[in-house]
Amino acid sequence: MKKITIFGSTGSIGQIALNIVRNNPNKFKIVSLVAGNNYEKLIDQIEEFKPLNVYIKTKENAKKIAKLFKDINVFYGESGLDKISKLTDFDIAVSALVGISGLKPTYNMIKNGKTVALANKEVLVAGGEIIINTAKKNNAKLLTIDSEHSAIYQCLNGEKNNKIDKILLTASGGPFFAKPIDDNISVEDALNHPSWSMGKKITIDSSTMMNKGFEVIEAKWLFDVSPNQIEVVIHRQSLVHSMVQFEDGTIIANISPKSMEIPISYALNLNKRIKNKIEKLDLFKIKTLRFDKPDMEKFKCLKLAYIALEKGHSYQVLLNASNEVLVEAFLNRKIKFTDIANINEKIMNMYDKKELKTIDDILNFDKEIKNKTKDIIKSVTQQ
Repeated sequence: MKKITIFGSTGSIGQIALNIVRNNPNKFKIVSLVAGNNYEKLIDQIEEFKPLNVYIKTKENAKKIAKLFKDINVFYGESGLDKISKLTDFDIAVSALVGISGLKPTYNMIKNGKTVALANKEVLVAGGEIIINTAKKNNAKLLTIDSEHSAIYQCLNGEKNNKIDKILLTASGGPFFAKPIDDNISVEDALNHPSWSMGKKITIDSSTMMNKGFEVIEAKWLFDVSPNQIEVVIHRQSLVHSMVQFEDGTIIANISPKSMEIPISYALNLNKRIKNKIEKLDLFKIKTLRFDKPDMEKFKCLKLAYIALEKGHSYQVLLNASNEVLVEAFLNRKIKFTDIANINEKIMNMYDKKELKTIDDILNFDKEIKNKTKDIIKSVTQQ
């Protein structure tokens, strides 16, 4: 039985992971649950899964949990997140915290040689080389539960000795692939994703295609390929989850139902498949599969991600930080949809390359960029 820790247990990925545990009690047991501010949902999860350790953001909520559950260890605050991520009483951890908050906990776990199933793109977008090298140094396994990268792993299974020519990273195209992008796009428009049900941050990133840009950066680190070996392919049906083209011209594709349960369970079971109740695909109903090229000028955020990858690590940290603030500002209706790409580009042009040697260097630069972005938003909204 595998012992599981979930960072981000009350979010969409965390809840799917817990459902897999619920449906496979003979395979998995929950050891630790890490949440943010969703106190009520975390209480329900504690009652059902009976973890040994839990984390919640505020001291006030931590005290309430400690009073209700006297036999568990309760952590809170920045120091508490650091402590719970240094525990080693688990086999696999799901890293699904939102944004840069997942970087240091993931680093702590792989530094201890643990296996981490990564759902948080920002960990590799911001951490990149440091995370990969730390994993190698400490013999830690870094798995992925992102549907596209999981698909690539599955396509590479048994192909260790065959050279990759190109990774074909599929994208749904979001809600605006066939629609114009202008200043009239509302929050509701951008949250209306045609294929997937996700959290608000990742849904907005999908609408700008920044999410796919971050996946390009992630793929570079996970699969040790150059940027020109990663091609984004628009596939509106979201049935082909990604493909790998080999040097002989062969393309191997991963085709499966639209369900995050599949890549999550694949990772939790250490890349072994688990039977589920998901409706299987009927190829005779599908009949055709369509693929299109993305418009890099229309989806400027995707283009910016490729530029950041070429320019170096600090630009990837910068883009991740500025985008996080801009998406929040858009969701709070402080800026226009088009401001997300335009201000991201503006901030990238303001900075020279910077050397970032440690996790603290990354986190400090992240704070600097976020403050700069907030200043620019203020100037835009005051005009």
